[in-house]
Amino acid sequence: MPREIRHDYRDPLDQIWLRTAERLGMHVERSDEVYASWDGRGTLTLSSAAHFDPDDSLAQLILHEICHALCQGPENWSVSDWGLDNLTDADWQREHACQRLQAAFADTVGLRGFFGTTTDYRAYWDVLPADPLAPGDDAAISIARAGWVRGTEDPWAPVIREALEATAVVVQATRPFAGPTSVFA
Repeated sequence: MPREIRHDYRDPLDQIWLRTAERLGMHVERSDEVYASWDGRGTLTLSSAAHFDPDDSLAQLILHEICHALCQGPENWSVSDWGLDNLTDADWQREHACQRLQAAFADTVGLRGFFGTTTDYRAYWDVLPADPLAPGDDAAISIARAGWVRGTEDPWAPVIREALEATAVVVQATRPFAGPTSVFA
């Protein structure tokens, strides 16, 4: 007699960040047709894992999209792709702002390396200063700081904080078992 399967396994970090997105009003779907796309009506479509770079994770992509939402502000939450032009380089400063905000959030739990961004903008991420929101002459800073204010207020703050803290627990527990090239190391 075959055993009845009552439960399924899901990656713990996927569970944390899928629930985080849901709590923030974002329903996540997976697709082979896009890398990341917001429809402006509550659906965030993210690439299937088959199209991820080796250092990508669903957690990282969801945090990145949350940061886009925060940097773009409420006037763009009901606009496709947060109002960004992702077909040209027209919005590169806004991408940089998103990365600064993502680094600032990741830094609150010591996980900047774990949440490192992907794509062609990785070079910018890799040279961000210790305080990515510190005053400076980069126009992305003021956009990121506005996103930080939004993200550290209700309803965003407790949801993001809980997800980051839960992620830190999983990463810390995994670190001793990770190989030298793992993002967990």
